Order: sequence, then structure tokens, then C-alpha cells
Amino acid sequence: MINKYDIDERIFSLVVNVITFVNTIPKTPINLIFINQIIRLVTSMGANDQEADGAITSKDFLHCYAIVRKEGKETSFWLRIIEKTNGERYKSEAQKLIQEDGEIVAIISTIIRNTQKNNK
Repeated sequence: MINKYDIDERIFSLVVNVITFVNTIPKTPINLIFINQIIRLVTSMGANDQEADGAITSKDFLHCYAIVRKEGKETSFWLRIIEKTNGERYKSEAQKLIQEDGEIVAIISTIIRNTQKNNK
């Protein structure tokens, strides 16, 4: 079980869970567009989280986490599109992913705010 407070692990889990989820939806021409977009976004979240973890300066750290937050918000948008356009079969899993993504975005927003406050 992942420690609920380990943001790096939560983001990594989200990446894996989103990839697993989109592999289950029908590969219609429109869904392929959604899948391509969401995979790029969620993997960018993971990559920028890892980059933030290795950041040397606070400015670099904040920049990386700002990207994580931005990509997280867009990931939620595409998950909602998939949820609304692919029927009841996918709704429950999409909603779980949207909720986890929202929690991660909220945590990242708090990390950004606290880092900015501590750097003043």
C-alpha cells in the first residue's frame, strides 16, 4: 500500500493507473486522440515530479511543480471527457482517477504556496 502522504509515489501510481485505464477504453478514432493527449500529460506530471525532486534551486523546484499542477489540471479535463463519452462501463474508474488527480493537484498547489512563502 502506498503511503497516502508520499506525493512522488501518489503521482507515480496515478501515471500507472491512468495508463492502465486508457488501455481498457475502446480505440475509436476520437478516443485515440484523447488517449494520446492524456498519456502525454500524465507522464509529464511524473517526469516533472521527478525533476522537482532533483531540483537544485527553489526556482527550478517551483517551475517543475507548476508544470505538474498545470498538467494535472489538464489530465482531469481529459479524464472527464473520456468519462462522459464512453458510457457507464468506464465512469466509476474515471471518477476515481479524477478524484485522485484533484487531490494531487491540491497537494502540489499547497507545496508551491508553502515554498513561495518560505522563500520570501
